[in-house]
Amino acid sequence: MENKRSRVGKKEKGLSAWQLTMMALGTVIGGSFFLGSAIAIEAAGPSILIAFVLGGVLVYFILFALSEMTVSNPTSGSFQTYATEAYGPGAGFVVGWVYWSGMVLGMSSEATAVSILMRQWFPNMKISLLGTIIIISVTLLNLLGADLLSNLESGLAIIKLLAIVAFIMIALLLIFGFMPGNSSVGAGALAKEPLFPGGIKGIAGSMLLVMFAYAGFEIIGLASSEAKNPKETVPKAINYTVLCLVGLYVICIAVLLPLIPTSILDENTSPMVAALDRYHISWAGFAINIVLITAILSTMLAAMFGLGRMMRSLAEAGQAPNWLRDKKDVPYRGILFSGLSMIIGLWFGLLFPRVYLFLISAGGFSVLFTYIVIVASHIRFRRKHGCPEGNCKVRGFPYSSLFVLVSLIIVILSMPLIPGQIYGFIAGIVMVILYTVIYLIVKYKNSQKR
Repeated sequence: MENKRSRVGKKEKGLSAWQLTMMALGTVIGGSFFLGSAIAIEAAGPSILIAFVLGGVLVYFILFALSEMTVSNPTSGSFQTYATEAYGPGAGFVVGWVYWSGMVLGMSSEATAVSILMRQWFPNMKISLLGTIIIISVTLLNLLGADLLSNLESGLAIIKLLAIVAFIMIALLLIFGFMPGNSSVGAGALAKEPLFPGGIKGIAGSMLLVMFAYAGFEIIGLASSEAKNPKETVPKAINYTVLCLVGLYVICIAVLLPLIPTSILDENTSPMVAALDRYHISWAGFAINIVLITAILSTMLAAMFGLGRMMRSLAEAGQAPNWLRDKKDVPYRGILFSGLSMIIGLWFGLLFPRVYLFLISAGGFSVLFTYIVIVASHIRFRRKHGCPEGNCKVRGFPYSSLFVLVSLIIVILSMPLIPGQIYGFIAGIVMVILYTVIYLIVKYKNSQKR
Protein backbone atom coordinates (compact mmCIF):
# COMPACT_ATOMS: atom_id res chain seq x y z
CA MET A 1 0.00 0.00 0.00
CA GLU A 2 2.87 2.33 0.81
CA ASN A 3 4.30 1.79 -2.68
CA LYS A 4 0.94 2.56 -4.29
CA ARG A 5 0.55 5.76 -2.30
CA SER A 6 4.04 6.87 -3.29
CA ARG A 7 3.16 6.46 -6.95
CA VAL A 8 -0.16 8.26 -6.53
CA GLY A 9 1.60 11.11 -4.76
CA LYS A 10 3.70 11.73 -7.87
CA LYS A 11 0.73 12.51 -10.11
CA GLU A 12 1.26 16.24 -9.80
CA LYS A 13 4.80 15.73 -11.14
CA GLY A 14 3.63 13.05 -13.55
CA LEU A 15 3.37 12.68 -17.31
CA SER A 16 1.66 15.42 -19.31
CA ALA A 17 -0.89 14.96 -22.12
CA TRP A 18 1.92 15.60 -24.62
CA GLN A 19 4.18 12.98 -23.02
CA LEU A 20 1.34 10.43 -22.93
CA THR A 21 0.57 11.15 -26.59
CA MET A 22 4.20 10.77 -27.62
CA MET A 23 4.45 7.55 -25.62
CA ALA A 24 1.29 6.24 -27.32
CA LEU A 25 2.54 7.24 -30.78
CA GLY A 26 5.92 5.76 -29.86
CA THR A 27 4.22 2.44 -29.11
CA VAL A 28 1.81 2.44 -32.05
CA ILE A 29 3.88 3.60 -35.03
CA GLY A 30 6.36 0.80 -35.52
CA GLY A 31 7.14 -2.26 -37.62
CA SER A 32 3.47 -3.24 -37.79
CA PHE A 33 2.87 -0.12 -39.93
CA PHE A 34 6.21 0.47 -41.63
CA LEU A 35 6.74 -3.21 -42.54
CA GLY A 36 3.68 -5.29 -41.61
CA SER A 37 1.29 -3.02 -43.54
CA ALA A 38 2.79 -4.42 -46.76
CA ILE A 39 0.99 -7.72 -46.11
CA ALA A 40 -2.33 -5.96 -45.51
CA ILE A 41 -1.94 -3.72 -48.58
CA GLU A 42 -1.06 -6.70 -50.78
CA ALA A 43 -4.15 -8.59 -49.54
CA ALA A 44 -6.69 -5.77 -49.84
CA GLY A 45 -5.23 -3.66 -52.66
CA PRO A 46 -6.49 -0.05 -52.86
CA SER A 47 -9.42 -0.96 -50.59
CA ILE A 48 -6.88 -0.98 -47.75
CA LEU A 49 -7.86 2.68 -47.27
CA ILE A 50 -11.32 1.51 -46.20
CA ALA A 51 -9.71 -0.88 -43.73
CA PHE A 52 -7.55 1.88 -42.20
CA VAL A 53 -10.54 4.25 -41.88
CA LEU A 54 -12.66 1.52 -40.28
CA GLY A 55 -9.76 0.65 -37.98
CA GLY A 56 -9.52 4.31 -36.97
CA VAL A 57 -13.24 4.38 -36.10
CA LEU A 58 -12.87 1.27 -33.93
CA VAL A 59 -9.80 2.73 -32.21
CA TYR A 60 -11.73 5.95 -31.47
CA PHE A 61 -14.49 4.11 -29.61
CA ILE A 62 -12.13 1.68 -27.83
CA LEU A 63 -9.93 4.52 -26.61
CA PHE A 64 -12.81 6.55 -25.23
CA ALA A 65 -14.32 3.47 -23.60
CA LEU A 66 -10.96 3.02 -21.87
CA SER A 67 -10.87 6.74 -21.12
CA GLU A 68 -14.19 6.71 -19.23
CA MET A 69 -13.01 3.87 -17.01
CA THR A 70 -9.55 5.40 -16.58
CA VAL A 71 -10.93 8.80 -15.51
CA SER A 72 -13.15 7.04 -12.99
CA ASN A 73 -10.32 4.86 -11.65
CA PRO A 74 -6.76 5.62 -12.84
CA THR A 75 -4.77 2.50 -11.99
CA SER A 76 -1.57 0.86 -13.23
CA GLY A 77 -3.58 -2.29 -14.01
CA SER A 78 -5.85 -0.40 -16.46
CA PHE A 79 -8.05 -2.75 -18.48
CA GLN A 80 -6.94 -5.79 -16.49
CA THR A 81 -8.30 -4.16 -13.34
CA TYR A 82 -11.49 -3.05 -15.11
CA ALA A 83 -12.11 -6.58 -16.42
CA THR A 84 -11.71 -7.89 -12.87
CA GLU A 85 -14.23 -5.34 -11.57
CA ALA A 86 -16.70 -6.12 -14.37
CA TYR A 87 -16.48 -9.90 -14.72
CA GLY A 88 -14.45 -11.18 -11.78
CA PRO A 89 -10.82 -12.16 -11.13
CA GLY A 90 -10.90 -14.91 -13.77
CA ALA A 91 -11.50 -12.40 -16.56
CA GLY A 92 -8.78 -10.10 -15.20
CA PHE A 93 -6.32 -12.97 -14.97
CA VAL A 94 -6.97 -14.21 -18.52
CA VAL A 95 -6.96 -10.81 -20.25
CA GLY A 96 -3.89 -9.65 -18.32
CA TRP A 97 -1.84 -12.70 -19.24
CA VAL A 98 -3.16 -12.95 -22.84
CA TYR A 99 -2.32 -9.27 -23.41
CA TRP A 100 1.12 -9.66 -21.86
CA SER A 101 1.84 -12.80 -23.94
CA GLY A 102 0.53 -11.20 -27.12
CA MET A 103 2.60 -8.06 -26.67
CA VAL A 104 5.67 -10.17 -25.93
CA LEU A 105 5.14 -11.99 -29.24
CA GLY A 106 4.29 -8.71 -30.96
CA MET A 107 7.49 -7.08 -29.75
CA SER A 108 9.40 -10.19 -30.80
CA SER A 109 7.99 -9.49 -34.28
CA GLU A 110 9.27 -5.91 -33.99
CA ALA A 111 12.73 -7.25 -33.11
CA THR A 112 12.48 -9.52 -36.15
CA ALA A 113 11.51 -6.53 -38.32
CA VAL A 114 14.53 -4.53 -37.11
CA SER A 115 16.78 -7.53 -37.76
CA ILE A 116 15.43 -7.89 -41.32
CA LEU A 117 16.10 -4.21 -42.01
CA MET A 118 19.58 -4.28 -40.43
CA ARG A 119 20.76 -7.39 -42.27
CA GLN A 120 21.56 -5.27 -45.33
CA TRP A 121 24.42 -3.83 -43.24
CA PHE A 122 25.21 -7.04 -41.35
CA PRO A 123 24.48 -9.78 -43.91
CA ASN A 124 26.41 -12.45 -42.04
CA MET A 125 24.57 -12.01 -38.73
CA LYS A 126 21.62 -14.28 -38.03
CA ILE A 127 18.21 -12.80 -37.24
CA SER A 128 18.22 -14.68 -33.94
CA LEU A 129 21.44 -12.96 -32.81
CA LEU A 130 20.48 -9.48 -34.02
CA GLY A 131 17.02 -9.78 -32.45
CA THR A 132 18.43 -10.94 -29.13
CA ILE A 133 20.87 -8.00 -28.95
CA ILE A 134 18.04 -5.57 -29.73
CA ILE A 135 15.72 -7.01 -27.06
CA ILE A 136 18.46 -6.91 -24.41
CA SER A 137 19.20 -3.24 -25.26
CA VAL A 138 15.52 -2.25 -25.07
CA THR A 139 15.12 -4.07 -21.74
CA LEU A 140 18.09 -2.31 -20.14
CA LEU A 141 16.96 1.13 -21.38
CA ASN A 142 13.54 0.57 -19.78
CA LEU A 143 15.16 0.35 -16.37
CA LEU A 144 15.81 4.12 -16.54
CA GLY A 145 12.30 4.99 -15.29
CA ALA A 146 9.16 6.72 -16.62
CA ASP A 147 10.46 10.32 -16.82
CA LEU A 148 13.68 9.59 -18.68
CA LEU A 149 11.93 7.03 -20.90
CA SER A 150 9.11 9.44 -21.80
CA ASN A 151 11.65 12.11 -22.83
CA LEU A 152 13.48 9.58 -25.01
CA GLU A 153 10.17 8.39 -26.46
CA SER A 154 9.10 11.94 -27.27
CA GLY A 155 12.26 12.45 -29.32
CA LEU A 156 11.96 9.12 -31.13
CA ALA A 157 8.23 9.61 -31.80
CA ILE A 158 8.90 13.02 -33.36
CA ILE A 159 11.54 11.46 -35.65
CA LYS A 160 9.15 8.88 -37.06
CA LEU A 161 6.29 11.37 -37.36
CA LEU A 162 8.60 13.59 -39.39
CA ALA A 163 9.61 10.56 -41.48
CA ILE A 164 5.98 9.85 -42.38
CA VAL A 165 5.42 13.51 -43.22
CA ALA A 166 8.60 13.52 -45.33
CA PHE A 167 7.43 10.44 -47.25
CA ILE A 168 4.03 12.05 -47.86
CA MET A 169 5.70 15.19 -49.25
CA ILE A 170 8.07 13.22 -51.53
CA ALA A 171 5.14 11.07 -52.74
CA LEU A 172 3.11 14.20 -53.57
CA LEU A 173 6.06 15.65 -55.50
CA LEU A 174 6.23 12.43 -57.53
CA ILE A 175 2.48 12.30 -58.12
CA PHE A 176 2.27 15.90 -59.36
CA GLY A 177 5.56 15.83 -61.29
CA PHE A 178 7.62 18.23 -59.18
CA MET A 179 10.39 15.75 -58.33
CA PRO A 180 13.57 16.45 -60.38
CA GLY A 181 14.46 13.59 -62.71
CA ASN A 182 10.99 12.02 -62.61
CA SER A 183 7.93 12.64 -64.76
CA SER A 184 4.48 13.05 -63.20
CA VAL A 185 3.18 9.78 -61.76
CA GLY A 186 -0.45 10.91 -61.57
CA ALA A 187 -2.80 8.06 -60.69
CA GLY A 188 0.03 5.66 -61.63
CA ALA A 189 -0.39 2.12 -60.38
CA LEU A 190 -3.70 3.02 -58.77
CA ALA A 191 -5.33 3.54 -62.20
CA LYS A 192 -4.44 -0.01 -63.27
CA GLU A 193 -5.73 -1.86 -60.20
CA PRO A 194 -9.25 -2.89 -59.23
CA LEU A 195 -10.49 -1.27 -56.02
CA PHE A 196 -11.32 -4.63 -54.42
CA PRO A 197 -8.85 -7.19 -55.86
CA GLY A 198 -9.45 -9.54 -52.95
CA GLY A 199 -13.13 -8.71 -52.50
CA ILE A 200 -14.64 -8.40 -49.05
CA LYS A 201 -12.39 -11.27 -47.93
CA GLY A 202 -9.34 -9.15 -48.70
CA ILE A 203 -10.56 -6.30 -46.48
CA ALA A 204 -11.71 -8.62 -43.69
CA GLY A 205 -8.49 -10.62 -43.75
CA SER A 206 -6.33 -7.49 -43.71
CA MET A 207 -8.14 -5.98 -40.72
CA LEU A 208 -6.07 -7.88 -38.14
CA LEU A 209 -2.85 -6.35 -39.49
CA VAL A 210 -4.51 -2.94 -39.78
CA MET A 211 -5.68 -3.12 -36.16
CA PHE A 212 -2.24 -4.28 -35.08
CA ALA A 213 -0.80 -1.23 -36.87
CA TYR A 214 -2.96 0.80 -34.46
CA ALA A 215 -2.11 -1.42 -31.48
CA GLY A 216 -0.33 0.10 -28.51
CA PHE A 217 -2.63 3.04 -27.78
CA GLU A 218 -3.73 1.23 -24.61
CA ILE A 219 -0.39 2.34 -23.13
CA ILE A 220 -2.29 5.53 -22.22
CA GLY A 221 -4.36 3.51 -19.78
CA LEU A 222 -1.39 1.61 -18.38
CA ALA A 223 0.52 4.87 -17.84
CA SER A 224 -2.47 6.76 -16.38
CA SER A 225 -1.42 6.08 -12.79
CA GLU A 226 1.79 8.03 -13.50
CA ALA A 227 0.04 10.91 -15.29
CA LYS A 228 -0.44 14.44 -14.05
CA ASN A 229 -4.14 15.00 -13.25
CA PRO A 230 -5.44 11.93 -15.18
CA LYS A 231 -9.02 13.26 -15.40
CA GLU A 232 -7.87 16.03 -17.73
CA THR A 233 -4.65 14.60 -19.13
CA VAL A 234 -5.93 11.22 -20.38
CA PRO A 235 -8.87 12.49 -22.55
CA LYS A 236 -6.59 15.14 -24.11
CA ALA A 237 -3.93 12.54 -24.88
CA ILE A 238 -6.56 10.30 -26.48
CA ASN A 239 -7.82 13.10 -28.74
CA TYR A 240 -4.30 13.96 -29.86
CA THR A 241 -3.44 10.29 -30.46
CA VAL A 242 -6.53 9.46 -32.54
CA LEU A 243 -6.22 12.57 -34.73
CA CYS A 244 -2.52 12.02 -35.39
CA LEU A 245 -2.77 8.29 -36.05
CA VAL A 246 -5.80 8.13 -38.34
CA GLY A 247 -4.79 11.24 -40.28
CA LEU A 248 -1.20 10.19 -40.91
CA TYR A 249 -2.00 6.55 -41.68
CA VAL A 250 -4.76 7.30 -44.19
CA ILE A 251 -2.83 10.07 -45.98
CA CYS A 252 0.36 7.99 -46.07
CA ILE A 253 -1.38 4.97 -47.63
CA ALA A 254 -3.35 7.20 -50.04
CA VAL A 255 -0.17 8.73 -51.53
CA LEU A 256 1.59 5.34 -51.55
CA LEU A 257 -0.98 3.58 -53.75
CA PRO A 258 -0.23 5.46 -57.00
CA LEU A 259 3.51 4.80 -56.63
CA ILE A 260 3.67 0.99 -56.59
CA PRO A 261 1.44 -1.98 -57.54
CA THR A 262 0.11 -3.56 -54.35
CA SER A 263 0.59 -7.08 -55.71
CA ILE A 264 4.40 -6.87 -55.58
CA LEU A 265 4.63 -5.98 -51.88
CA ASP A 266 5.78 -8.46 -49.21
CA GLU A 267 6.76 -8.51 -45.55
CA ASN A 268 10.51 -8.41 -46.28
CA THR A 269 10.54 -4.80 -47.51
CA SER A 270 8.86 -1.64 -46.27
CA PRO A 271 6.26 -0.49 -48.86
CA MET A 272 7.58 3.08 -48.52
CA VAL A 273 11.17 2.06 -49.21
CA ALA A 274 10.04 -0.16 -52.12
CA ALA A 275 8.03 2.72 -53.63
CA LEU A 276 10.92 5.21 -53.43
CA ASP A 277 13.45 2.71 -54.78
CA ARG A 278 11.12 2.15 -57.75
CA TYR A 279 11.61 5.80 -58.73
CA HIS A 280 15.38 5.67 -58.14
CA ILE A 281 15.22 7.82 -55.00
CA SER A 282 17.48 5.41 -53.18
CA TRP A 283 18.87 8.07 -50.84
CA ALA A 284 15.37 8.69 -49.47
CA GLY A 285 14.71 4.97 -49.20
CA PHE A 286 17.99 4.52 -47.30
CA ALA A 287 17.12 7.41 -44.96
CA ILE A 288 13.63 6.06 -44.30
CA ASN A 289 15.11 2.63 -43.63
CA ILE A 290 17.21 4.16 -40.83
CA VAL A 291 14.13 5.92 -39.48
CA LEU A 292 12.19 2.64 -39.64
CA ILE A 293 14.77 1.04 -37.36
CA THR A 294 14.52 3.99 -34.96
CA ALA A 295 10.71 3.81 -35.09
CA ILE A 296 10.57 0.12 -34.30
CA LEU A 297 13.04 0.49 -31.43
CA SER A 298 10.90 3.26 -29.93
CA THR A 299 7.84 1.02 -30.24
CA MET A 300 9.63 -1.71 -28.32
CA LEU A 301 10.76 0.76 -25.64
CA ALA A 302 7.24 2.04 -25.03
CA ALA A 303 5.70 -1.44 -25.17
CA MET A 304 8.18 -2.72 -22.59
CA PHE A 305 7.09 0.16 -20.35
CA GLY A 306 3.51 -1.17 -20.44
CA LEU A 307 4.51 -4.81 -20.10
CA GLY A 308 6.49 -4.18 -16.93
CA ARG A 309 3.56 -2.38 -15.34
CA MET A 310 1.05 -5.03 -16.43
CA MET A 311 3.21 -7.68 -14.80
CA ARG A 312 3.44 -5.60 -11.60
CA SER A 313 -0.36 -5.22 -11.59
CA LEU A 314 -0.85 -8.97 -11.98
CA ALA A 315 1.67 -9.68 -9.21
CA GLU A 316 0.02 -7.16 -6.83
CA ALA A 317 -3.36 -8.80 -7.50
CA GLY A 318 -1.89 -12.21 -6.62
CA GLN A 319 -2.28 -13.38 -10.24
CA ALA A 320 1.44 -13.73 -10.97
CA PRO A 321 4.28 -15.40 -9.03
CA ASN A 322 5.30 -13.60 -5.83
CA TRP A 323 8.89 -13.16 -7.03
CA LEU A 324 7.57 -10.74 -9.68
CA ARG A 325 6.28 -8.33 -7.03
CA ASP A 326 8.13 -5.01 -7.12
CA LYS A 327 8.07 -2.31 -4.43
CA LYS A 328 10.04 0.25 -6.45
CA ASP A 329 8.63 2.83 -8.87
CA VAL A 330 10.32 1.09 -11.79
CA PRO A 331 9.06 -2.54 -11.99
CA TYR A 332 12.50 -4.05 -12.59
CA ARG A 333 11.43 -7.66 -12.18
CA GLY A 334 8.48 -7.34 -14.55
CA ILE A 335 10.65 -5.62 -17.16
CA LEU A 336 13.48 -8.16 -16.96
CA PHE A 337 11.01 -11.08 -17.03
CA SER A 338 9.27 -9.57 -20.08
CA GLY A 339 12.60 -9.05 -21.86
CA LEU A 340 13.65 -12.67 -21.28
CA SER A 341 10.24 -13.82 -22.53
CA MET A 342 10.65 -11.73 -25.71
CA ILE A 343 13.90 -13.53 -26.47
CA ILE A 344 12.17 -16.89 -25.99
CA GLY A 345 9.29 -15.69 -28.21
CA LEU A 346 11.74 -14.63 -30.92
CA TRP A 347 13.46 -18.02 -30.93
CA PHE A 348 10.09 -19.82 -30.86
CA GLY A 349 8.90 -17.81 -33.88
CA LEU A 350 11.97 -18.90 -35.86
CA LEU A 351 10.51 -22.42 -35.91
CA PHE A 352 7.87 -21.21 -38.41
CA PRO A 353 8.60 -20.62 -42.11
CA ARG A 354 7.22 -17.03 -42.08
CA VAL A 355 8.45 -16.01 -38.64
CA TYR A 356 7.44 -12.33 -38.89
CA LEU A 357 3.89 -13.08 -40.05
CA PHE A 358 3.41 -15.67 -37.31
CA LEU A 359 4.60 -13.36 -34.54
CA ILE A 360 2.62 -10.33 -35.74
CA SER A 361 -0.60 -12.35 -36.21
CA ALA A 362 -0.30 -14.10 -32.82
CA GLY A 363 0.35 -10.74 -31.17
CA GLY A 364 -2.51 -9.21 -33.16
CA PHE A 365 -4.95 -11.87 -31.94
CA SER A 366 -4.05 -11.14 -28.32
CA VAL A 367 -4.41 -7.39 -28.78
CA LEU A 368 -7.83 -7.79 -30.44
CA PHE A 369 -8.92 -10.12 -27.64
CA THR A 370 -7.87 -7.41 -25.17
CA TYR A 371 -9.90 -4.79 -27.06
CA ILE A 372 -12.96 -7.04 -26.98
CA VAL A 373 -12.60 -7.31 -23.19
CA ILE A 374 -12.12 -3.52 -22.87
CA VAL A 375 -15.36 -2.83 -24.77
CA ALA A 376 -17.26 -5.56 -22.89
CA SER A 377 -15.97 -4.22 -19.54
CA HIS A 378 -17.04 -0.70 -20.50
CA ILE A 379 -20.56 -1.87 -21.33
CA ARG A 380 -20.83 -3.44 -17.86
CA PHE A 381 -19.21 -0.32 -16.32
CA ARG A 382 -21.73 2.07 -17.89
CA ARG A 383 -24.70 -0.07 -16.93
CA LYS A 384 -23.50 -0.16 -13.35
CA HIS A 385 -22.14 3.39 -12.86
CA GLY A 386 -23.58 5.46 -15.72
CA CYS A 387 -21.53 8.39 -17.07
CA PRO A 388 -18.35 9.11 -15.05
CA GLU A 389 -19.06 12.47 -13.41
CA GLY A 390 -21.77 13.02 -16.03
CA ASN A 391 -19.13 13.36 -18.76
CA CYS A 392 -19.84 10.71 -21.41
CA LYS A 393 -17.12 10.32 -24.03
CA VAL A 394 -18.52 7.31 -25.91
CA ARG A 395 -21.19 8.60 -28.26
CA GLY A 396 -24.14 6.45 -29.33
CA PHE A 397 -23.85 4.07 -26.37
CA PRO A 398 -24.80 1.19 -26.27
CA TYR A 399 -25.24 0.77 -30.04
CA SER A 400 -21.78 2.08 -30.92
CA SER A 401 -20.18 -0.22 -28.34
CA LEU A 402 -22.08 -3.24 -29.66
CA PHE A 403 -21.01 -2.35 -33.22
CA VAL A 404 -17.35 -2.23 -32.13
CA LEU A 405 -17.68 -5.49 -30.19
CA VAL A 406 -19.17 -7.38 -33.15
CA SER A 407 -16.64 -5.85 -35.56
CA LEU A 408 -13.68 -6.98 -33.44
CA ILE A 409 -15.06 -10.53 -33.22
CA ILE A 410 -15.49 -10.61 -37.02
CA VAL A 411 -11.89 -9.40 -37.48
CA ILE A 412 -10.57 -12.24 -35.31
CA LEU A 413 -12.66 -14.84 -37.14
CA SER A 414 -11.39 -13.47 -40.49
CA MET A 415 -7.73 -14.15 -39.65
CA PRO A 416 -7.50 -17.43 -41.60
CA LEU A 417 -8.43 -15.56 -44.80
CA ILE A 418 -4.81 -14.32 -45.08
CA PRO A 419 -2.27 -17.09 -45.87
CA GLY A 420 0.05 -17.60 -42.92
CA GLN A 421 -2.25 -16.09 -40.27
CA ILE A 422 -3.82 -19.43 -39.38
CA TYR A 423 -0.85 -20.29 -37.12
CA GLY A 424 -1.23 -17.00 -35.25
CA PHE A 425 -4.98 -17.63 -34.94
CA ILE A 426 -4.37 -21.08 -33.45
CA ALA A 427 -1.69 -19.70 -31.12
CA GLY A 428 -4.14 -17.04 -29.87
CA ILE A 429 -6.89 -19.60 -29.19
CA VAL A 430 -4.37 -21.80 -27.37
CA MET A 431 -3.28 -18.84 -25.18
CA VAL A 432 -6.87 -18.05 -24.14
CA ILE A 433 -7.62 -21.69 -23.32
CA LEU A 434 -4.27 -22.20 -21.55
CA TYR A 435 -4.65 -19.20 -19.22
CA THR A 436 -8.29 -20.09 -18.51
CA VAL A 437 -7.23 -23.61 -17.48
CA ILE A 438 -4.33 -22.26 -15.38
CA TYR A 439 -6.68 -19.90 -13.55
CA LEU A 440 -9.17 -22.71 -12.83
CA ILE A 441 -6.38 -24.97 -11.52
CA VAL A 442 -4.98 -22.23 -9.25
CA LYS A 443 -8.46 -21.38 -8.02
CA TYR A 444 -9.16 -25.05 -7.25
CA LYS A 445 -5.87 -25.47 -5.35
CA ASN A 446 -6.55 -22.33 -3.30
CA SER A 447 -10.02 -23.57 -2.40
CA GLN A 448 -8.54 -26.90 -1.27
CA LYS A 449 -6.10 -25.12 1.07
CA ARG A 450 -8.99 -23.42 2.86
